[in-house]
Amino acid sequence: MSLGIERMQKALKAMGEPCAKIPAIQIAGTNGKGSIASFIQSGLKSAGIKAGITTSPHLMSWCERISIDGNLIPSQEFHQRIVSLQSLAKDFRLTPFELVMAAAFDHFAEHEVEVLVLEVGLGGRLDATTAHPYRPIIAMASIGLDHCEHLGNNLKNIAKEKAAVISSGCEVISSTQHADVTEVLEATAREQHAKLKWVSPVPKGWSLGINGDIQKKNAAVARGAIQALEVFGWTISDQIIREGLALANWPGRLQQTNWHGFPLLIDGAHNPHAAEQLSRERNNWDQQEVGLHWILGIQSHKAAPSMLKHLLRAKDTAWIVPVPNHNSWRKPQLSKACPELAGQINEAKNVEEVLKKLLLKKKWPSPPPVIAGSLYLIGDLMMNCIDIQEEEAN
Repeated sequence: MSLGIERMQKALKAMGEPCAKIPAIQIAGTNGKGSIASFIQSGLKSAGIKAGITTSPHLMSWCERISIDGNLIPSQEFHQRIVSLQSLAKDFRLTPFELVMAAAFDHFAEHEVEVLVLEVGLGGRLDATTAHPYRPIIAMASIGLDHCEHLGNNLKNIAKEKAAVISSGCEVISSTQHADVTEVLEATAREQHAKLKWVSPVPKGWSLGINGDIQKKNAAVARGAIQALEVFGWTISDQIIREGLALANWPGRLQQTNWHGFPLLIDGAHNPHAAEQLSRERNNWDQQEVGLHWILGIQSHKAAPSMLKHLLRAKDTAWIVPVPNHNSWRKPQLSKACPELAGQINEAKNVEEVLKKLLLKKKWPSPPPVIAGSLYLIGDLMMNCIDIQEEEAN
């Protein structure tokens, strides 16, 4: 990782500035960016607007990071574009993320997309997506503490890094934020003469393709971003947007699935802010008061003790597993950091070991076990462990 947009700007110029004149909806924030991107993509598809989408990270394939109208870039084409850009990447010292972004712009230009939807990878001010010169609409996801080693150790500093994507005269769409974040967004919008639009959650009667109460806020941000396209000549009815939001799909987020026919819930919550949201979500689950089995893989640079304190309640059990191919928190470290929770913490070498132990009990847990802590963990499970069979949506 090497933050900064100058390399990307120079690389795009050398490429002939692909997509430079195509308006982009840039999605910044901490949690919910991918969901917002999915909602926007689905809404634009319902409206018949050809959109190129970039998201990160991926779960199972790098091709997930580049799509048009929900269709992933074919693997062979992805490979060809990455290979063809190797010389450029070397000349401008592009990071892997920047190289993928360069391939995305190339792909979108060739396929003549009408709108870009660019999910910020990390922060905003120094993110490769911010190298795109035409970002008139900013969709701001919920901002919380994460990547503190890069963005700052308090909410205001992190908010400033993310709010820096706000460019002169753009329109910013956001749902309710923490007071410190609100202050930063409002100040930045004033400085940039930008329009800041606060949106309320979509109505309860709206069906959403992604599970969870928090998605009502994410869907509202997506709806606002789509409506902001009106200045470009696209007037999209609420009915069309609503139909699109109902068809959105974003795997690994409060996703119901099965392991050998036994129900599981998987969620990519990987920071305290997301863990807090997940903890609130459990209040909607039947029988959650009897206790939950959490299977958690958390990378070592994440604030795992804070996450654990948000997630675990008195009757819960946590199984700590390593995130494959990443340095991870272990039981001894967490027990020391959270002595009050030490009696509830167990350890296993992988998720499947935990599931097999639960299978030996007389009755499969209800509510079902929840696997969370890292998108890398979820992606590895989808590829190598879980027999994915989605339950009926919502």
